[in-house]
Amino acid sequence: MTNRHQRLRMQHRIRLVLEERRAAFAARDAEPAVDLEVTMEIPPPQRAVGRVTVRY
Repeated sequence: MTNRHQRLRMQHRIRLVLEERRAAFAARDAEPAVDLEVTMEIPPPQRAVGRVTVRY
């Protein structure tokens, strides 16, 4: 059997966990993971300067 103090402490910890989970889910749903309206600029490929000898 648990005493009153232990029960209150467990309830408090459960409340903290629930609040933390609610905040995490709210933050996750608030903004989309990928913005489909954004365009990315792809830089042109870089040209090699100089030569490298390859040994087999």
